[in-house]
Amino acid sequence: RSIAIGFINRNAESRNLLSRAAHDTWRASSSMPPPEDNSQPRLATGCRWGPEQKTGTEEVRVILFPEGAIKLQGTGRQVLERCDGQRTFSQIIQELQAQFADADPAKIRTDISQFLEQLRHKRIVDY
Repeated sequence: RSIAIGFINRNAESRNLLSRAAHDTWRASSSMPPPEDNSQPRLATGCRWGPEQKTGTEEVRVILFPEGAIKLQGTGRQVLERCDGQRTFSQIIQELQAQFADADPAKIRTDISQFLEQLRHKRIVDY
């Protein structure tokens, strides 16, 4: 089982950040390094959590940032809620690997690393 990390942008268009066809192109042009094990991911300056919302049976959290807002749900929400500036990248990975024990641990690490790299590129996360 894979943990898909996705988000809904301010236009309410559902996207999966990790399975975009353009990901390889973006990664090749990006100079953002992946988080190191001792990195302590946190929301970037100017970003903050907005109010919780309920959509059907799922709760959604909103991150407000200077260019807009992102609604996070599912695994993306679980990852960013752990990005509190206290936990290290390694601790976040370990917590999610324990939670999703039936998923490939290497895939979890790769997916979360790429997710955080993309959010750092968008200036939503720092580490």
